Amino acid sequence: MKKTIAMAALAVAVSFGSISCKKKVSDADLQTQATTVVTSNPNASVEVKDGVAHLSGTFADQASKDAMIAQLKAINGVKDVMDMSTIAAPAPVAPVETTTAVDPAVQQKVQDAVKDFPSVKVEVVNGELTLTGTVSPQQARKIKESVDALKVGKVNYNYTVK
Repeated sequence: MKKTIAMAALAVAVSFGSISCKKKVSDADLQTQATTVVTSNPNASVEVKDGVAHLSGTFADQASKDAMIAQLKAINGVKDVMDMSTIAAPAPVAPVETTTAVDPAVQQKVQDAVKDFPSVKVEVVNGELTLTGTVSPQQARKIKESVDALKVGKVNYNYTVK
């Protein structure tokens, strides 16, 4: 009976010993696995040191960055992921071209009204007539009176008065 208990105790000790003496994964092996994961983003890189993955580079958005970190953490042997990466600035949005909501005849009337002021341009911006350029205070008053007399609706006076 004592032999059976001793053998059982020895078997339990050996099994616990084999579990706790798990082979440690080397940084080189972790580096290989981590590099394989990171290759999906050509603007990112990873370096593994002491079981910690150091992620750097640029990601298109937060979601892709978070996904990469999750994949690195899922590698068996990676203790932690140090995030030193950045999110790329969004590409500038091109202005939207809008069709003019101003009748060409009205636009022509306003151009005729300011024809004596060559520095003033008549444009349609966001569907509204806009006057731009550089004028004197007297010219600004004359332009405003002339255009207001046409009763063409909303006009933006974006010229510079000097």
